[in-house]
Amino acid sequence: MRVLIVEDDFRILRLIADYFKDSGFEVVEAGDGAKALLEFGIHNVDIVILDIMLPTLDGWEVCKNIRLYSNVPIIILTAKNSETDNLKGFELGADDYITKPFNPKVLVAKAKALLKRAETDADSNEKLLYIDKGFYIETPSHKAMLDNTLLNLTTTEYSLLLCLARNNGIVLTRDVILDKVWGINYFGVLRVVDININRLREKLRDRSSCIQTVRGVGYRFEIPKMEETPVDNLG
Repeated sequence: MRVLIVEDDFRILRLIADYFKDSGFEVVEAGDGAKALLEFGIHNVDIVILDIMLPTLDGWEVCKNIRLYSNVPIIILTAKNSETDNLKGFELGADDYITKPFNPKVLVAKAKALLKRAETDADSNEKLLYIDKGFYIETPSHKAMLDNTLLNLTTTEYSLLLCLARNNGIVLTRDVILDKVWGINYFGVLRVVDININRLREKLRDRSSCIQTVRGVGYRFEIPKMEETPVDNLG
């Protein structure tokens, strides 16, 4: 596994890098936003650890640029502990965040959990989760297809869609969704669920109505009532 660590404080950068190396990761380093995008373009990284306060380009801009062409998991490092700042990261497509000062072991654990989530989502006997004629999920390849086009979903958005679709017709509370998608050890703002639901709805376009809001409770996924096409006949 290869991790890109973006941090302008050299002491913190070295500390994080050492912990990831000790955990078996190959490490790519960047001390500013512009270098981060350069290194990201050169190396095939599996996850990004991204500080917010950076020279040249701040972490928000780096995250936004990465999300233009990649769904690689991103963990935000921030010295700001306000709900507004943390939610901003999720709105830009970050998968998780950790507030400074932090325990490097916790950061590595969060990174491993994100990478493990993708493996777990694909670890299933189902080969294809059918939603309608042009909308289905290929779990082994970790892909969601909509009208013969690959949906550009982040790791978290894909896990969220899979969680909702697998529980078709069942109302899931935000707490249950947090546990299933972010894990039982997630401690953060509950609104992260709503933000990712909104991002997912935007990408589903005319299928966004599949995700229904149950006021005061949570969300329910409803597969459209229509004549179904057997899965074996798809493609």
